[in-house]
Amino acid sequence: MTTHTASDSSAAAPLIDLQALVVAVRRRRRLWCAMALLGLLAGAAVAVLLPPPPSAVTKVLVAHQEDQPNDSGTLIRTDVALLGTTRIAGEALKSLNSPEKPEDFIQDYRGSGLTNNVLQIDVTGDTDAHAVARAKALADAFVADHVRRMRATANAEAKALLDQRDRMRVELAEVNRAIGERSPESDPTASATIESLYARRAELNSRIADFDQRAAQARTGTPRLVAGTQIVDAPRAVQHSLPRTAATDAAIGLALGLVLGLALAAVGSVVADRPVLRRDIAAHLGASVVAELPHRSGRPWRRRRTEAARRRLTASLARTVRASAEPLSLLELGCARGTGTIALALAGALAQEGPVVVVDALPGRQLARRRPKPGDPTVVGGEHAAAAPDQELRLGVGSVAPGTAWTDLQYLGTRTVLVVRAGHGSTAWLHTVARQLADQRIPVIGVVLIDPDPRDRTDGTLWDGPDTALRGRTDRSEQSTRQNGTGRRVPVRAARIPDNDQEAR
Repeated sequence: MTTHTASDSSAAAPLIDLQALVVAVRRRRRLWCAMALLGLLAGAAVAVLLPPPPSAVTKVLVAHQEDQPNDSGTLIRTDVALLGTTRIAGEALKSLNSPEKPEDFIQDYRGSGLTNNVLQIDVTGDTDAHAVARAKALADAFVADHVRRMRATANAEAKALLDQRDRMRVELAEVNRAIGERSPESDPTASATIESLYARRAELNSRIADFDQRAAQARTGTPRLVAGTQIVDAPRAVQHSLPRTAATDAAIGLALGLVLGLALAAVGSVVADRPVLRRDIAAHLGASVVAELPHRSGRPWRRRRTEAARRRLTASLARTVRASAEPLSLLELGCARGTGTIALALAGALAQEGPVVVVDALPGRQLARRRPKPGDPTVVGGEHAAAAPDQELRLGVGSVAPGTAWTDLQYLGTRTVLVVRAGHGSTAWLHTVARQLADQRIPVIGVVLIDPDPRDRTDGTLWDGPDTALRGRTDRSEQSTRQNGTGRRVPVRAARIPDNDQEAR
């Protein structure tokens, strides 16, 4: 048989158990559901209490001299950046006769490029009419600025070309004067120089004509750009629908709240390190999970199933008590009320065979201070346990929560059943409980898991044998064994009681 040591299992353990994390997050659904609901309400409240201001929108067709079919939107992004300058904002405010500062006005509008040549301007105002007027003033100011820049560019280009033409004309005049100074009767050897002057004159005439044509084209293209830059969608007020806005904001708030709640639940689960899976709880306590019970009865149609599970657990614990002469204790962790209910039901089942005394060492003495009903077993406090008659069967009920007096647990019972609420104790505290019980030589014969995850399919049984399953096993635990037909001694184990129709793992 192949055995696995503790070091091997710890080395194979993942850094973060995703299954345990998912279960822990699902168990904290109240947190992230509350966060999602809070985000939903906050989004709806923002839409109602902070409605969007009146706004207007307009669209401007912008023509560029450098337009190319493969342009990536650089030109329209430049126009958007120019729209957000104080120069255009100031021109718009002048047309509106508004004393507002351009720096403040820039915060009330924004531009966005829809295509390479279409610019959309969104403006807010005090009223719809005010927003429309501001949008029209901005569009007019942008168009006027764009036209002015196009004309300035064309004029600067034409002037540069004409300056080049004038310089060519000066040089042409010098060439013509040099040609006129040459007489026809001059030395034949100078004919080559005359030919070069004639060639230079022809070249200068060609270049002057070219500069004249290019200057004319530069001026001719400006009217096309001016006519192409215009307002194509007149300024209009944007109608806001309160129900639609509220629904949109509520959906956004719901999504943000849900994400934030899930993140908080996941981080809190990792930091708290509280096992919720039955396999983890059994491994940390060193004892198998023998039964599961829900924390509450739940819905009405599940109460019958819950009561049946409680009856099966009571019968199983009663058989365990009868199988040994050692007193049994029930020690709770995070479920004092449920443990008291289980103890009273178990005492009632054992009372049919003889007198039973329940020793109550729960925090607050929940059982000793309750008003007894006819037929209820005798309940005494922990300080009166020594006065109970020896012929009566004693059943101890205590706690292993922080602050427990560990040395007093052996007076409640020499063996115990731990009643643990899933997700209540941290890993470190579960180890502390197992170590303290081992030091007190109190074997744990099983764990009753309260409020388990209904989708948990992990195995809560320890398969490494009773030596590791029962931490702190002593010679007294051998009294709880019996002999089978072959003469070998077999440990008596409590039956596992599921809280539903499925087998508890």
